Amino acid sequence: MLKSVHLFGCSSGFVSNLLKPNSIVGFSLTSISSKRLSASSSLSCSSSILSCSSSASLFLAPRTGSFKAFCGSTCSEANQEGTSSSPLSMSESPPPSSSTVVHSSEKIRNIRFCQWCGGQTKHGIPDGEEKLRAICTVCGRITYQNPKMVVGCLIHHENKVLLCRRKIEPSYGLWTLPAGYLEIGESAADGAIRETLEEANAEVEVTSPFAQLDIPLIGQTYIIFVGKLKKPHFSPGPESLECRLFPLDDIPFDSLAFSSMLVTLRLYVEDVKAGRTTFHYGTINKRPGTGASDIHAYTLDYHLRL
Repeated sequence: MLKSVHLFGCSSGFVSNLLKPNSIVGFSLTSISSKRLSASSSLSCSSSILSCSSSASLFLAPRTGSFKAFCGSTCSEANQEGTSSSPLSMSESPPPSSSTVVHSSEKIRNIRFCQWCGGQTKHGIPDGEEKLRAICTVCGRITYQNPKMVVGCLIHHENKVLLCRRKIEPSYGLWTLPAGYLEIGESAADGAIRETLEEANAEVEVTSPFAQLDIPLIGQTYIIFVGKLKKPHFSPGPESLECRLFPLDDIPFDSLAFSSMLVTLRLYVEDVKAGRTTFHYGTINKRPGTGASDIHAYTLDYHLRL
C-alpha cells in the first residue's frame, strides 16, 4: 500500500525499451498536452511536500509492512494530490521544467546528514553537474535522490476486478488495486505479485504489463500488470479492511484512493469495452491547489497506447 513519499524525479525505463527505433511494437499517440504550470503555481502546489524534513533515515530506514518509508518526518500521499496536513502522502506534478529543478533544489536542502558516515552536509553543484546536491563535509560523498517505483496488479476474474479497501492512512476506507513499492532484488512483476499476496492474500499470475504512469513531482512511477488468480481465494491482508471483486460497471470510481488508481481502472474499462487490451503510458498531472480527496482533479498527459 502507498504510505509515504518524498523523492523527486521520474523513471521511464520500462517504456523506453518499448519505444526503441527497431522495436516491433507499434504505437499511436492519442493525446499530448503542451501545457506547463507556471513556476509560481508549481511551487504553490508542492509547498507542503517541500516542508518535510529529511535525514539519513530517508535512505536507511527499514521497511516494515508494505509501502512504508521514512524521511525524518514523513510526507504523505495526501500531497500526491496537492495539499494536505496529513503525515503520510504522495503527489502529482507537471512535466519536467525549470520550476521542477527548483523543487529538487529546495527539497535536497532538507538532507542534513550523510547516509554513509553521518556527517553534516553542505549544498552545492558538483563539477560536471547542473543540480544542487547534498555533499558530505566529512567524507565528501554526494547524496543523490532517485525515483521510486510502485508496482501493482489489476486482477481480472470472471469479468470482475479485485480491489482492496485501505486500512491505513492516507485514504483510509477507500478502494485501490493491490500495489506497493518495489523492493531491492525483485523484478517489477515479482513485486506486483508480492504486493497482491500481502494485501489480498491472493496468489496470482501476471499475464501482461498494462500501464506505466509517471508522477514526476513525487518521484514515482507506477507499473501495473494484468494478472489472474491461481486459486479463487482472497481475503484482507493487514493493510486492508476488505477485498472484493467488482463487476466493471460497479467499480466505485468516486471512492478510489488515488488518481493513479482512477486512471488505471478507467483505461482498463475502456480497453475491455473496445475488445482489445493495450499497454498505456502517461504522465499524471494534478491541478494546482487540489487536495488528496479530489481524485478527479488531474490531467493525463503524453498518453501513448502501445
